[in-house]
Formats: sequence, structure tokens, C-alpha cells
Amino acid sequence: MPAFEMISRNLLLHFHYYMLCLLIGFHTTLTSPVDFLGYYCGNTTYNPNSTTGIIYRTNLNFVLDTLSSNASQTDTNGFYNFSTGNDPSNKVYGLFLCRGDLSADVCKECVASATTRVFQECPNQRAAIVWYDECLLRFSNETIFSKVDSTAGPFMCNVQNATGPGWYTFTRVDLYNAAHQAAGDASGKKFAVRESNLSAAVQEGNLSAFRRLYTLTQCTPDLSADDCEGCLSAAIARLPTCCTIRVGGRVFLPSCNIRYELYRFYNSASPAPPPHSFTGGPPPSSTKGKRRRPLRAAFPIAVPLIGVAFVLFIMTLVFLKRRSGKRYAAMAQQGATVYLLIPGVDGVAEILTAESLQYSLTEIQIATNNFSVDNKIGEGGFGRVYKGVLANGQEVAVKRLSRSSGQGAEEFKNEIVVVAKLQHRNLVRLLGFCLEGEEKILIYEFVPNRSLDYFLFDSKDSEKKRSLNWSRRYKIIGGIARGLLYLHEDSRLRIVHRDLKASNILLDGNMSPKIADFGMAKICGVDQSVGNTNRIAGTFGYMAPEYTRCGQFSVKSDVFSLGVVILEIITGKKNRSFNVSEDSEGLLSYAWKHWRNGDPLALLDSSVGDSYIKSEVIQCVQVGLVCVEEVVSKRPTMASVVQMLNNSSVTLPTLHCPAVFRSQGSESRVVELKVDQSNAERNSAPSSLNEASITEPYAR
Repeated sequence: MPAFEMISRNLLLHFHYYMLCLLIGFHTTLTSPVDFLGYYCGNTTYNPNSTTGIIYRTNLNFVLDTLSSNASQTDTNGFYNFSTGNDPSNKVYGLFLCRGDLSADVCKECVASATTRVFQECPNQRAAIVWYDECLLRFSNETIFSKVDSTAGPFMCNVQNATGPGWYTFTRVDLYNAAHQAAGDASGKKFAVRESNLSAAVQEGNLSAFRRLYTLTQCTPDLSADDCEGCLSAAIARLPTCCTIRVGGRVFLPSCNIRYELYRFYNSASPAPPPHSFTGGPPPSSTKGKRRRPLRAAFPIAVPLIGVAFVLFIMTLVFLKRRSGKRYAAMAQQGATVYLLIPGVDGVAEILTAESLQYSLTEIQIATNNFSVDNKIGEGGFGRVYKGVLANGQEVAVKRLSRSSGQGAEEFKNEIVVVAKLQHRNLVRLLGFCLEGEEKILIYEFVPNRSLDYFLFDSKDSEKKRSLNWSRRYKIIGGIARGLLYLHEDSRLRIVHRDLKASNILLDGNMSPKIADFGMAKICGVDQSVGNTNRIAGTFGYMAPEYTRCGQFSVKSDVFSLGVVILEIITGKKNRSFNVSEDSEGLLSYAWKHWRNGDPLALLDSSVGDSYIKSEVIQCVQVGLVCVEEVVSKRPTMASVVQMLNNSSVTLPTLHCPAVFRSQGSESRVVELKVDQSNAERNSAPSSLNEASITEPYAR
């Protein structure tokens, strides 16, 4: 009986597997001839209304039109690059790469779709990449020809784990062999597909029904053999991030890509070497002496299968229609790739998934020397931060949340989902996470210069403050503003950070700011401007009054927090260092008093000395004060803030008393911001209102 159950289970599993593959193929045929996978937008934009921007867009259109018109040419071998523009400020480089097993017609269709899609995903960007299953399209204002780029790219994985021993070693060896094969491709395509018989050991466990591994490797043909192999090796090295024990995986880089599966996913008509056997592997099955089944004999089997698939397809549509108010990760048991659908963005799939970013606790313990005290670089209300070194040599910051921290599983998962989607030079980059038992760990890029508050508010070390000259402070203010602008308007989601403060601004090796800690962030719809919450989370002194009083948050809540941070950067004084009472003043009051008296330069931190530009200081004081307006509608948007900081000719709005002021007669006096404590106590965890609620990572 157990044997019968096992056979039945395997038959059912394989039936689901093939039905799923058939269903996916059927659905793809109905919806789109090419499969969009993801995109990457550069960090620089152009103004489409400026003279330079108009010229750049004209050149870009010409490059993309040229690429599209050459995609159908059979002599291009699925690759073409082109550039135009005489001035470095408006020169555009572009290229496309089609999968090596596809026809010129499919390549043309994919490139045509990509030239349209790239403007939808990355409007007004000077550099962008879009990935389809069939092709890659890329453009940049800097040369990308014959230049290997393996810096960043998405990855995808099959959700099924391989339980047989030696699986990862087997796939990695096969991929390295395929990489060497692609690099030496005599046809010039830099493309290779392979079929390898699984070894007897690998076939154990849940892979007993599968006999072959299928791999695909490809580089842009303009790379040298060494550069191609190096790029593919870099792609393979990224597999531990997502796919160590997965039965299928893909990694996309700007200059190359890899994929492996247990089924043939490429065009079988494409030239491929015969299956490669490994030691101990079973011999390939032979069809010698056997007659092929006539095509008509397959009809009685194919018709019912197609009918079943069609019924499943209809049922799936009905199910998704009923749940159209939410987006979920589309997961299949076998044979399909995982996509994470973004709330509020119809039909768009994120390649990065929370599961694909997961590290094991053992890996983290090795990276941090088992959370050694010598590796500790920071500590806050949510736990400790350790410096670590991953197996590939990359330095990381490991944030180990304390079990008693206010951030629970919901905030933890929220931070993963939010940060994993964000790519901007002024946002800290999330590399992975670990969730085992009661352990909740986040792995970030390592930022060597600690956090902004470490330099601003350490009164015992005046040298730290002096290192923040006015030029650096002005640069930091602009960087924070650009990071928030990306969150509010330029990313695919509208994100409200809700806990912006100096300790959540990290500084890299060039003292450029990176906004960190997204545990309290909220994702809003693209057209949503205001949200409400019953749980007030953040840090008093930085939270906007409408948020602390009634839980109403919006992008203007972050603008208020930015105003406080700007004034802290200018003065070198911590907002909460002021003893706010009926007869004392806070930072906003202090700044307003000097502005009203016509002496804004008196606000500047004395440690800056005389090395400052007067107009920039006054401009930043005014921007800081307009950001902390009590009336939400009077606060500027982040687009306006960035424009005010970058253009001295912009007329700034008239200032009013900051939010903490209450006028009485002809005098104004400072009072403490009124907070509905009963509401806060009912709806908040105490630690979420504590200034130490967010960990503050910094380097030793």
C-alpha cells in the first residue's frame, strides 16, 4: 500500500507538473508573444523640457529605432549595438541581445516590445535595461560596448527544492562548463546550451523521476572570451543568493545571463552538443530499433490534456478575479518560476522575492564569526549590527533583531519586501535576510562611515564635526532629498518612510548619504496621497503633527521629517537635545526665531568655520522651515524641495510659524506638541515610539 501511494503521488505530481507547463505556455500565447521579466533604471535623469534633454531624447529615439529596425536582420546573429550624438552630454549608446536559439522574427518582436516598455518603466532616465525571456535591451549615456558589466541584475528561482545530495555542486560544475563553452563559441554568438545526464547520487530524493539537467549561458558577443567567462562566473557566483538547492534558477546581468532547469526550456531545434555524462550517471536512453509513434496517435492524448488545461485556465482566471483586490506571489510546485506581484501595479512581476534573498543562519554565523563582539559595529532599540564577510568576500552589515524588539515579523517582512524593490544611490541596499526560529536578521551593504548623527552630535569629538564641512553638509542634504524623491515619485511604488532621522542616514566612503531602516515604511498606491493607521510608529520630534495626533500619514509626513533633519544638519544640534517646555524653545522654534530676526547665518554650526557659501546656508534654512509647516498643504513636495535646492533662482514660498508654535496676541511662544497619549497608548507598542526604536549601524 505505501508503494502504491508513492506511485500515485508521483503520477499526480508529474501530471500537475506537465499541466502547469502546458498552462503557462497556453496563457503566454494568449496574453503576449514575448515575456517581460524585469528592468533596471539608472540613477541619473534628464529634463525632457530642457534643450539638453530634448536633444538626448531625440538621440535616444534614433538609437532605439535603429536597434528595432536591425533586429530582424539575420546577419546580426541576434545582437546589434549603435550610438549617436557628438556632445558627451547628449551621446547615447544602445544595444540589444536576443536569445541565441530564437528566430529573427521573434527577436524583432521582442526588441520592438522592449523599445516601448523601456520608456514605461524608466521615463527620462539616461540609462536603463529591460529583460525579456527572449531578449535584452539596454541604453546608456556612457559607453557600454565591449565592456563587461556584472554589477547588478535580477534573479529568479524555481520554488521546489532538490533533496538529493550533491545537487548544487552538480549544477555549478555544469554551469561552469557551459560558461566555458559559451565563451569559446566559434559562431561568435557567445551562446551555449547543454544537456547533462544527472548522476545516480543526484537522482536520489525527489529528483528520481528526472534524468537530465538543461543549461543555457549567453554573453553579449562584443565581449572577449575572458570577459564573457568572467561575467558568467560572476552570474554563477550569485546563485547562493537565490538558488543553492533549487531545481531551477536564472541570473540576469547587463552583459550575460545563465539558466538551468530539469526540462528543456530553449528551442530544441537549436544546435546543441550531445548530452554529457558524469561519473556514475546512467547512460542516455536510446531509441534505436524503436518505431516513432505516428503524429495522429498523439491526438487522443493531446486533446484531453489541452481540454483539462483549458478548464484549469478558466478556473484560474475566476479565482484571480475574485482576489483581484490583492496581489500574491504566484508560486507553482514544480517547473515554474516565482514572481512577486506588486500592490497597485497591474500585471507587473517583481523578479526579486523575499525567499530568493534568504540566507541560512549558519552562513550568517560564519560571516560574523558567530556574532563576535569584535564584529559589533552598532546597537539600537531593535538589536545589534555586526560587520560580516560573506563567502564571496563581500563585506556586509548584519542587523540582528533582538527578540524583545518592537519590530515583529510583520515589520521585518515589510522591510524585506520594501527595500528589495528599491535601487537608488541614496538608499541603503538590502542584500538578504535570515528567518530561522526566533532569529530575524537583515543583511545590508556595508557602509563604512557610520550614521549621520555620529558626526553631527558627538560633542566629545570636535574633529568629527569639523570633518562635516559645509560642502559635505550641503551634499548630504541634497542626497537625502533625492532619495526621498525616489521613494515618493520615481520608484514604481509610492513609499512613505515614516522614520526619517539623522541616525537612519548612513554615510558611505565618499560621505554620500543613504537612507536606511524601512521597518516602518508604508507602501501607498501610485495615486494615493494620504493614508491612516491605528498604530503610530516613529520617533517623536521627527513625526509630523497630523501623524502623531490622528495617525494620518502621507508623503508630506516625510517632508516634515526632512525639514527637521535639514535644520539639525545646519545647526549641528539634535532636535531632542532641546528641553522643550512651556518656557523653553525647541529646534524649530530656535530656527524660526533667528529667521524672523533676519539672522539665519547664526544658526550655522560653529564647527563649520568660514568655509561656507552664504546663499546656500540661507537657502537650506528656508527649505528646512518650509518643510516643517503645520498645515500639510503648505509643505512642498519632494520634487519642489529638490528643485529649490538645485536652483538658486527659484522663488521660495513665504514662511509661517513651524508646527510647534501657538500664537497668543502679538507674541509667539513655544509649547510642547500636543499628542493624544491615550490614542498612542491604545494603538502603539511603547518601543515604536522610542527614539532608540531603530538600530543605528556604523563601522568601527
